[in-house]
Amino acid sequence: MVIPFDLPQRTLPILAYNLTMADLNMPPRILAVGEVLWDIFETVTRLGGAPLNFCAHAQQLGCDPRLISAVGNDELGCRTIKDIAALGLNTKFLQQSSTFATGTARVHIGPGDQTRFSIVRPVAYDAVDVSGLVLQQLSAWAPNWLYYGTLFSCLPQGKSVLDELLAAFPACSKFYDLNLRSGFDSPSLVTHLLAFADVVKLNEEELAAVHEFIGLSAEVESFCRQGSERFGWKAVCVTMGSRGCAVWDGGQYAEAPGSKIQVADPVGAGDAFAAAFLYGLSSQWPAPRIASFANRVGALVASRHGAIPYWTMAEAELL
Repeated sequence: MVIPFDLPQRTLPILAYNLTMADLNMPPRILAVGEVLWDIFETVTRLGGAPLNFCAHAQQLGCDPRLISAVGNDELGCRTIKDIAALGLNTKFLQQSSTFATGTARVHIGPGDQTRFSIVRPVAYDAVDVSGLVLQQLSAWAPNWLYYGTLFSCLPQGKSVLDELLAAFPACSKFYDLNLRSGFDSPSLVTHLLAFADVVKLNEEELAAVHEFIGLSAEVESFCRQGSERFGWKAVCVTMGSRGCAVWDGGQYAEAPGSKIQVADPVGAGDAFAAAFLYGLSSQWPAPRIASFANRVGALVASRHGAIPYWTMAEAELL
């Protein structure tokens, strides 16, 4: 069977996110590490993976992202490299594995746009290696954000790579987007990753899971405050589907209602939301403005097919 493809007012101190005055006048430099894969739907296969989606949306917001991941030395891997380059993203740190195939995830969209993923492991992104030369090149680039999720770190090599990056860039602000997937959601791993985070983004179901894992409050605002006290988080965002989101930033808490849209494809909307959340934090916006803007960006992407559709800042502002 041939499957078609398609492309895709500050409230905090000036150094709250490890930004200098020079950094505030430059696009946020974001180092993202994790999976690149193809989402397989019933009738179409699309390029995806949360870190890649996040980087693509961050770039559309004017950020400067770099992605560390890997694809297979196969037909799908070659297409991946070309398509990522076509998105305008830097592919310098995208590796190729001769041992494992390019990653895939079968997508199941159920009632209420609830999404499940069937993921095969190990695959190419599980073979990522960070050499001394790569660390030297990244140090020269000097990222000020490090983005990571849970899936990549579930196998030993991924966790080792992430731990190495966390150790190599202690001054980076750490952005943890949980993106829990069934079978890849170890409580001990999630707790380990939460402890490193400066900023946490999760949905209501993930909040309930963390509540069960480590006993933080199940009520959103209390959850944010308790997590900050326990782990030192500077900001937290909880997405609540069509009801909008809640943002806690340096002690300021705000909720924003969702945007009314016709959902075309929920895959990738959370990653676009995460990129907009980071953009708002980097811009030193107040919590209500961050929440409203991130909602609109996520909704705009959900209203279009594909995890990384083209969109503009003007469209998000008008939504």
